[in-house]
Amino acid sequence: MNLILFDDRDRLDTRHVRLSDPERLRHLRDVQRAEPGDELSVGLLGGRWGRGRLLSLDAAGAVFEIHLDRDPPAPLPVHLLLALPRPRMLARTLEHVTALGVKRLTLLHTRRVEKSYWQSPELRPEKIRHHLLLGLEQARDTQLPHLDFEPRFKPFIEDRLPAQLAGRRALIAHPGMAETCPRGLAEPVTLAVGPEGGFIPYEVERLQALGFTGVHLGERILRVETAVTALLARLF
Repeated sequence: MNLILFDDRDRLDTRHVRLSDPERLRHLRDVQRAEPGDELSVGLLGGRWGRGRLLSLDAAGAVFEIHLDRDPPAPLPVHLLLALPRPRMLARTLEHVTALGVKRLTLLHTRRVEKSYWQSPELRPEKIRHHLLLGLEQARDTQLPHLDFEPRFKPFIEDRLPAQLAGRRALIAHPGMAETCPRGLAEPVTLAVGPEGGFIPYEVERLQALGFTGVHLGERILRVETAVTALLARLF
């Protein structure tokens, strides 16, 4: 945990906050071995971050005196369209893309996504929020991503996605595409990444018909969480 996040509900006044979340208290005690007087990185969810001096720590809570003087890292100019990963992989992927600065993410159904994935406990709001917060804490960021769910591919492609592409470069990452993934882009990008096994030809064709350019990362076939990280690092 590189940043201790709090929100307005934790404020005691303009300069003090009190944290009572058991997981954060355990981390302070057992991992960071924090003691009163220590200074730690703290941030307001949705706001700025800076330093917090620990005033007290016990089983009931931790009180900090805070000084927030830094803006969060700049977001990536990307809308990530990600075929819903397997539940175990979803948690890691959410943390990774959040840490990298993705602020708009759409989880999408495709042919090779098992329908049972959409009933996974990992999609509960509290679970999703937990993993997004872990990503923010890792990267010393305070701005939560906006997350959409699209459990029906065709209506999304036909009815909602075209308007979302205005003014953006659209890329689909898929093995066997003709072009190598570009590097160092500064323009807004919509990036589509398929599931394990990739998109089916119909899905590739529909995305390309909307203006998506097919790109690849080379001959190696990567796991989704690895491919997404590599793509974002290369694009931006």
